[in-house]
Amino acid sequence: MPYILAMDQGTTSSRAIVFDGDMKPIASAAEEFPQHFPASGWVEHDPADIWRTSLSTAKAALAKAGVERPDAIGITNQRETTIIWDRTTGKPVYNAIVWQDRRTDATCAALRKAGHEPMITDKTGLLLDPYFSATKIAWILDNVDGARVQAEAGALAFGTVDSYLIWQLTEGKAHRTDATNAARTMLYNIHTGEWDAELCALLNIPMSLLPDVRDCAAEFGHAEALGAPILGVAGDQQAATIGQACFAPGMMKSTYGTGCFALLNTGKSPVKSTNRLLTTIAYQLDGQPTYALEGSIFIAGAVVQWLRDGLGIIKEASETQALAEAADPEQQLYLVPAFTGLGAPYWDANCRGAIYGLTRNSGPAEFAKAALESVAYQTRDLVEAMRGDWADAGKTVLRVDGGMCNNDWAMQALADMLGAEVDRPKVLESTALGAAWLAGMQAGVYPDMQGFSESWALEQRFKPSQPDSWRETKYAGWKDAISRTLSKP
Repeated sequence: MPYILAMDQGTTSSRAIVFDGDMKPIASAAEEFPQHFPASGWVEHDPADIWRTSLSTAKAALAKAGVERPDAIGITNQRETTIIWDRTTGKPVYNAIVWQDRRTDATCAALRKAGHEPMITDKTGLLLDPYFSATKIAWILDNVDGARVQAEAGALAFGTVDSYLIWQLTEGKAHRTDATNAARTMLYNIHTGEWDAELCALLNIPMSLLPDVRDCAAEFGHAEALGAPILGVAGDQQAATIGQACFAPGMMKSTYGTGCFALLNTGKSPVKSTNRLLTTIAYQLDGQPTYALEGSIFIAGAVVQWLRDGLGIIKEASETQALAEAADPEQQLYLVPAFTGLGAPYWDANCRGAIYGLTRNSGPAEFAKAALESVAYQTRDLVEAMRGDWADAGKTVLRVDGGMCNNDWAMQALADMLGAEVDRPKVLESTALGAAWLAGMQAGVYPDMQGFSESWALEQRFKPSQPDSWRETKYAGWKDAISRTLSKP
């Protein structure tokens, strides 16, 4: 039987999962690594930790599965995180600057003031924000002694985490990435499928730094330490979209972890957002990109962590379901979890969390219900924005994954608020499955797109159980709460 190894390198940990020939996970390993916060708003990783934990978890998962070496490897990774290293030694010139890092706020503000954002958005589909890789690259070149001189001499290489792992695994033989990761750098033209010279010049970034861009399923090099070819690569949210088999235009997946990332497949043509969503590449196969609209919610599962760690209302996340079921139906609390501002479609970094509708009888049950409902309301915000950008956005079920989708009450609340069906798959490891399928399909041991779609298995479908009048009344209350919370100009 063939075996495929999925390496899933995340923000707080590295994971590896071995899938068998039937695309079933049979063994896994995970290892956390330190986060570094050298200044307010700065978030860094030591690239050595990324490489060490990625390799050790891969070897541990293979050992648990009793597999000496896999038939192929798929890589999925935290997106936008930026690493620059020496092409000769492989040694990074600075720590990895993580996607959450905000140190380039002033750079982005200056570029925005100079009128560059429309051009950047037209080419990349992205907003001008420190979130993406481009201004992180510029910061390293401008602030690390000798980095710019080395870069201009062609001595340095840039990569998102996938590229760095490919370089390490191939012992410096391959400097490559895939289209989904390239599309998150703010240097890649998603229409022409090329690194953009104008964008690089704007930020004074030598194009010699940049990796070769390939399809998501392609030859990326041979992983010497694991004895197998790397045949699949995709950024984590795109890999989850693939793992959920969202291959038809109009299909949508939403991943509920600390935050929430929703991607809507818009087909072969990019849809320009008028509602401050991102236009991105969902995946690229056989040289043809498939595009998506993406919206991000900063606080999803993190609101449950707040109930546990901040308020002490619960000891385990699973307790929220029973509490929500026991809440007083006559009370209507609205919790706006803007602990670090609000993401799409508001993009308000300055507003802060609030709760409305408190009475003397409000207690832990009502707080738990309001916390879970806040995720449903925020998802509706994204869906409404997507419908405003693309008429077909509301004509499909929503496929969900991530830890929070194990909460039946929350998923039913989501279906009721959207007025749409919500599907939870049998295999919840959608991100790793997406990477594994890309590699396995390229290796010829997994089915093609149609076969994979047919193999996708439903665990439970949540259907709307409330009338439209209920849904619209509740959502109007949420919009009122949002209007009171947003920062004033």
